[in-house]
Amino acid sequence: MNFKIKNICCIGAGYVGGPTMAVIADKCPDVKVEVVDLDVERIKKWNHKDLNKLPIYEPGLAEIVGRCREVNLFFSNSVDKKIKNADMVFISVNTPTKKKGLGAGKASDLKWVEACARQVARYSVGHTIVVEKSTLPVRTAEVIKSILKESVKSNVTAKTFDVLSNPEFLSEGSAIEDLINPDRVLIGGENENAIDLLSSIYSNWVPKNKILRTNIWSSELAKLTANAFLAQRISSINSISALCEATGADVREVARAIGSDKRIGPKFLDSGPGFGGSCFKKDILNLVYLSEYFGLPQVANFWESVVKLNDWHQHRISQLVVKKLFGTVSGKKISILGFAFKANTNDTRESAAIRICKDLLEEGAILSIHDPKVEMSQISRDLKNENQNFSKEGSWTMSEDIYDSINGSDAVVILTEWEEYTKIKWDKVSTIVRRPAWIFDSRSIIDPKKVLKNGMNFWRVGDGLN
Repeated sequence: MNFKIKNICCIGAGYVGGPTMAVIADKCPDVKVEVVDLDVERIKKWNHKDLNKLPIYEPGLAEIVGRCREVNLFFSNSVDKKIKNADMVFISVNTPTKKKGLGAGKASDLKWVEACARQVARYSVGHTIVVEKSTLPVRTAEVIKSILKESVKSNVTAKTFDVLSNPEFLSEGSAIEDLINPDRVLIGGENENAIDLLSSIYSNWVPKNKILRTNIWSSELAKLTANAFLAQRISSINSISALCEATGADVREVARAIGSDKRIGPKFLDSGPGFGGSCFKKDILNLVYLSEYFGLPQVANFWESVVKLNDWHQHRISQLVVKKLFGTVSGKKISILGFAFKANTNDTRESAAIRICKDLLEEGAILSIHDPKVEMSQISRDLKNENQNFSKEGSWTMSEDIYDSINGSDAVVILTEWEEYTKIKWDKVSTIVRRPAWIFDSRSIIDPKKVLKNGMNFWRVGDGLN
């Protein structure tokens, strides 16, 4: 096939599409990269002159966008036009869990993926390589191929397509580093020529031995499995943290001991408030649905237990706060430090902070929330629940200053491991809280001695001395 990739179009300017295409543009200066999205406001933010106002915060992203934007990286709402000009189209749209209908609560809603496939089928010209970048259930490529195949039959203009699976393995907060120095790049497909072309893009900066080739179904399942294994590891260590608190052990010491075993390794053994983000819960529930669909209830039950443990752990933390504050938080001010699901990102999807804050609001607490990157409008959307009335009239505000958030509080609850929280002056805090005050460290980032010596109570996850 005498075919070279000169123009790439990515449908979806979100947490995956935006950073991935920025790095591709930076590493492939001869390729024109167009990122398109129907969300007008999102595209405006990507094109904003102030790089601090990009819609996504990732360390290193602004610098790359600054170098490449309007050179070979472009952001627009012209979806149809950019598809027409593209040799390769990445589908990087949201695939949320279905809220109703068949598979509700577990299966992925593929309406946006299907809509993208139909747009590609309609507006593409000549030969187009379609790349699944969104996290998708196994055999979604079959749906895309079917839509594209029918368009070929019904169109008088000659069109041909190849479909590849190229799942992302990014960790938010380190996405740019993950893209520049990936553990692996996985490409699944049937046509070796198409795989070669996508491989040639990545080989501009990724060693060829890290570019793995599989069939398309293995590629799709590998993504779900990777996230499920990581989430299972988090739930496992969090379950042990509860046992440590009950027995007098320290989960950090346990984690260090088992992490020294080369068969286990030290990564993802930090106990915290539970996993969050856009993928872990969604992908596990998708795996549960697929297992049930293919008649494997034992497999489904195993993976569903990972999600149930995570939910239980988050409720456990909020209930613990209430118990420590004499069994009630009604009318009490609680400082919430951190709302993003992890540090170095402004993403709040499935953040443990949402569940814990809602629990405390239901108990009537007055929350003062601080996060260095999450905007107030996002917190408002996350805490809004039309099906839930906070029966004891809890309320919340957002503070831009850490100490303003803490001032007058009965408790401080650290939910995100932002670096600025490790630098809090606890001698100052001791003079502005309401005694007896509690400091709850769900991320193990605070030195207990600094809190205790200033006359405050201290709890951290998995500490049997609490």
